Amino acid sequence: MGSNKQYLDRFNSHYSRIETELIKGFSSVVPLINDICSHSLLGEGKRLRPLLFVLSALMCGYTKDNIYRLSTMFEFIHCASLLHDDVIDNADMRRKKPSASNLWGNPAAVLTGDYMFSMAFNAAMESGNIAILSIVNNAAVRMTEGQVKELICTRKWGLTEEEYLDVITLKTAELISVCCEAGAVAAERDEKTAKALKNFGLSMGIAFQMIDDLLDYASSDGELGKPAGKDFKEGKITLPLIYTIPDMKADDTKRFEALLINGSDREEDYHDLINIVRNSGSIEKTKERAKSYIENAAKHLKDLPASEDRNNLLSLNDYMLDRLY
Repeated sequence: MGSNKQYLDRFNSHYSRIETELIKGFSSVVPLINDICSHSLLGEGKRLRPLLFVLSALMCGYTKDNIYRLSTMFEFIHCASLLHDDVIDNADMRRKKPSASNLWGNPAAVLTGDYMFSMAFNAAMESGNIAILSIVNNAAVRMTEGQVKELICTRKWGLTEEEYLDVITLKTAELISVCCEAGAVAAERDEKTAKALKNFGLSMGIAFQMIDDLLDYASSDGELGKPAGKDFKEGKITLPLIYTIPDMKADDTKRFEALLINGSDREEDYHDLINIVRNSGSIEKTKERAKSYIENAAKHLKDLPASEDRNNLLSLNDYMLDRLY
């Protein structure tokens, strides 16, 4: 975890200003909404999405003072989706602390998520740029479609890699893609630049989720801030398991398919699965797959003018592969 913090500390000046704008961004007349926003938005988040927007906009020559205010729309959307996710998944923990739904109940968490979506669109409208509002709105639509597709795929033992990629592209990568694209749109750059940043973010976002899913099997509870194997307990089949299943023994296949469908109160049942995945070579295979997307992301920036901000984007892209949480 230390190496993560050491790397991310280089962006502290950006984080500080993003955090300031986030705090300004919620000022409801309902104290409970402010309490849930404060609990959910502030603290442990990596602020990857607003940071990607800021770096992309700066790289494209954006000079207006509202850059950090605009960046908050991406954190509001991301955090709103997490509040809704935790309700759907019955998650007790989020970012190393109790989830909002755990503390305040599902109705309050869902409604505060709706409030955060509204705050995101407020920030987009303040830009006065209809193109930004349009791409952010479309991203929210696609994220919701991804969430529904994930719901359809829940507890589906035979999930294919193609189906998995479809879900993570919509649910995770689309928003990261739009963060980068919006930087070019805000700066009123040409379509070629916007498309390059959009494709950069899309490939990076796919890799980001693959690494997230890998860590669910490879990391300890302390590193993740949530129980290892949480995805499987929630009925989610992710890439490390997709790669493991074809080489499983027949008895293990039957046992773990039943575990996926029915669940278990025995933690050792889940530990057995985690150990099989860890010893199968699937974690390494997943990392190689993620690496191919990281390399593809970098190609999309190669023709853009060299600058410190472009270098920071490329550095963040490389960081995705080796992060610990």
